[in-house]
Amino acid sequence: MLRSFTATVWGLVLAFVTGGLAQSTSYQGMKVQDGGVIRGVIKWVGAAPAAVTLPINKDVDVCDPHSHKRISLERLVVGAQGGVANTVVFLRDISSGKAFPPVKDKPLLDQVECQYKPHIVLVPQNSDLEVRSSDATLHTVHMEGAATYNLPFPFANVVSSAKMSSPGLVALKCNGGHVWMNGEVWVIPHPYYVITDETGKFELTDVPPGQYLLVAWHEGWTVVRQEGTIDVLTQRKLQRPVFSDPKMWEQNVTVRPNGETSVEFEISNK
Repeated sequence: MLRSFTATVWGLVLAFVTGGLAQSTSYQGMKVQDGGVIRGVIKWVGAAPAAVTLPINKDVDVCDPHSHKRISLERLVVGAQGGVANTVVFLRDISSGKAFPPVKDKPLLDQVECQYKPHIVLVPQNSDLEVRSSDATLHTVHMEGAATYNLPFPFANVVSSAKMSSPGLVALKCNGGHVWMNGEVWVIPHPYYVITDETGKFELTDVPPGQYLLVAWHEGWTVVRQEGTIDVLTQRKLQRPVFSDPKMWEQNVTVRPNGETSVEFEISNK
């Protein structure tokens, strides 16, 4: 049975999600016997809303090399077949299962043409997030939530590292005057998290047989108001968009030994 709810206050959402993550901090990695697979898709129901955009009014040569004049905030990405990208899908309250894979490359957040790439990043708890800027302009990555940092990037292609010790959500914004820049970091306590691709599809593999609560999370996609901020370089007063609260949906799923479970979430503006 699919359940849907929208938190009315961002703090409640953050507490709910972070609380759920905190319950999993004792997660134990092990060799999974007869593990199953959960495959699914997140689909948009009804007409997709128009993309939210803002005018590019700073560092146009860097932020708008293709002369688009406006930039998408990337809060809701619906594909041609209705699949919803950038949805985080995870198992809630799982205490043991597969271990995190060996680290080949640390998670990387880049700043490209004044947008965060990727828009959402998953970082294993107690590991480092590497951050760099490919832009030849000043960016300052401000993080708040499960981790709090303010990382300046006055030069291109210089990498900084940020330790992610506590599970939960970290909101991203730029204090360098690029008010449209936004993104999310999820610090995850176990490996059963995935981000949907551009078709809205996801897959969780090597899941121990059993019953689980599967959660789909999506950041808020509408602008509810503007808040004042200051460009740290010019001290100019600016207005930054504030978004609606994230939404979450839940389904109970059963994973059978060596089996495959199919799941579909339908989401909308309702």
